[in-house]
Amino acid sequence: QVQLVESGGGSVQAGGSLSLSCAASGTIFGVNAMGWFRQAPGKQRELVARITRGGITLYADSVKGRFTISRVNARNTVILQMNSLKPEDTAVYYCNVLPPATWGQGTQVTVSS
Repeated sequence: QVQLVESGGGSVQAGGSLSLSCAASGTIFGVNAMGWFRQAPGKQRELVARITRGGITLYADSVKGRFTISRVNARNTVILQMNSLKPEDTAVYYCNVLPPATWGQGTQVTVSS
């Protein structure tokens, strides 16, 4: 079983930046891809960025060019650097392995205009 702990959320003004971190532990041997998801109030959870063990990345169109996902395999850590934040980025952000396992608590990101 995989345990995931997200951190780094907060409140910023539009145009600001935040960096989210995800520490994974447990049965993660052989896990290939990991991703960051978000869920805004009243909306479905969506995948915003993913990264393979080899470093291949993929982004949702809504965050492309603004968000950067990276991982430190030796520390089982995945980072999401978020720049040029917009109010529509406001959501609870979660990380997970792909395909998703048990969800963590997530971390709240709030962007004010």
